[in-house]
Amino acid sequence: MTTDQATSSTKRQVPAVTRALAILRFLARSTEPVGVNPIARELKLVPSTCLHILRVLQDEGLVEFDSETKRYSIGIGILPLARSALQRNTFSTLVQPKLSGLSQKFGVTGIATQLAEPNQMIVVALSQSSLPFRLQVDLGSRFPALISATGRLIAAFNVQDEVALKTGFDKLVWDHPPTFDDWMDEVREARDRGYSVDHGTYISGVTVVAVPVFSNNGTMSRSIVAIGISERLKDKEIPKLAKAMQAVRDHINDLQIETGS
Repeated sequence: MTTDQATSSTKRQVPAVTRALAILRFLARSTEPVGVNPIARELKLVPSTCLHILRVLQDEGLVEFDSETKRYSIGIGILPLARSALQRNTFSTLVQPKLSGLSQKFGVTGIATQLAEPNQMIVVALSQSSLPFRLQVDLGSRFPALISATGRLIAAFNVQDEVALKTGFDKLVWDHPPTFDDWMDEVREARDRGYSVDHGTYISGVTVVAVPVFSNNGTMSRSIVAIGISERLKDKEIPKLAKAMQAVRDHINDLQIETGS
């Protein structure tokens, strides 16, 4: 028996769990409560099945139901689970004080992200600068994996299929959208120099710098990101900032090897 055959024989699909997770992720992304039928339509579920799963999730406190509007939203019962996950996340624990150092030295908002689900990155650590003007980013914030500087790194190190990249790219929303060809040039540049820069294309007037953090199998699973106002974060400062971020990444990798985490 081959390894693939052994894996397929032991790993069984559990549709109910897959559907429940899809519903939770959909509600987490929704900016307002949603009814059963729109949820079922979006996730291609039978409405009665969708309703049954929603009621179970509601009983567990993971979903909230408004009896007047007949709509569902993500429940606060998810918070203890998220808090426990963050507390047990060695990467977020190790990177947090280092982000604070980057924020103070370079006057940037420092964040660490992790690939939490297909096509989504989630903020797992955060540090604001001491400057009067700050960018609003929250722990747990999600954004498309291919967007901004982090997205160029995901494209550079994780996705080899250009057709798949084009499909994902076409779904992205930018303040100043680059062309796909220009974006691919920036992806190749990010691969060559080991970090990526978004000069105000994602958010107007904001520069984003990101460095990749790799998992044991060589894929990019996390990133360290610095976000600054473009007028303050000059081009000549970016290589210095990127080098400091790479040093943080390497230091954390060394600590994780030493501790076996």
